[in-house]
Amino acid sequence: MFLMYVDESGDPGVNSSASRYYLLSGLVVHETAWKTTLDRLVQFRRRMKGVYGLRQRDEIHAAPFIHSPLHKMNGIPRGHRLGILRAYLKELAQAPSIRFIHVLIDKQGKTPGTDLFELAWKALLQRFENTIQHGNFPGSPNPSDTGIVLPDDGNTDRLRHLLRKMRAFNPVPNQFPTTSGTSRNLPVRFIVEDPIHRDSRHSYFVQSVDVTAYFLMQYSIPNKYIRQKGARNYFLHLTPVLLRLASPRDPLGIVRL
Repeated sequence: MFLMYVDESGDPGVNSSASRYYLLSGLVVHETAWKTTLDRLVQFRRRMKGVYGLRQRDEIHAAPFIHSPLHKMNGIPRGHRLGILRAYLKELAQAPSIRFIHVLIDKQGKTPGTDLFELAWKALLQRFENTIQHGNFPGSPNPSDTGIVLPDDGNTDRLRHLLRKMRAFNPVPNQFPTTSGTSRNLPVRFIVEDPIHRDSRHSYFVQSVDVTAYFLMQYSIPNKYIRQKGARNYFLHLTPVLLRLASPRDPLGIVRL
């Protein structure tokens, strides 16, 4: 079984929204590689404790991790915190059994009332489904493999409803429209159970996708601090573990909507 941990950045609102982009980051790992990947993350946190004093129980939630005042961060200077996040991305890039799927929505030009939450999640779930179906994730070659979704807390009811709907009715556009129509109903078959929400405080995997989502947002539209520190391109450290097949025409495999 493949596990996909997911977090978002930005917000899915169109009107009076504070963010131009809404995006999802999904980390996919096979169950047989889950423990070795967790061990990598644990060892990484131990190294960060030795070098910077970051406690293993401290949550890495990228935006507040960088921007919180010094007294709330166990005395770790802001520049060191940015260095920890950079090292985090490099560590993830060296994990051979994981892949990242990213969906990025640019709100400019979107019609008011567009359901960006559904648009982004359908794209992410479909890529997860398709990649499992065609055996294109690293891991078990078992043709009967399935997947499960483990998002950060939030929008629980909407996501559950969406996935259940996709199991019954999931119109997918035909690449070459025929007399039978421009789309086919391809119900989701390889994603099992309802999404199981995880609190990022208790999951290094969810903290990982929080960091990758944050740096994809900064790659797209960096804030002042990220620009000053030359950190806009930190996202590119992930290049070795990006699932290019999610969007073959994009050099980073990002699904842009």
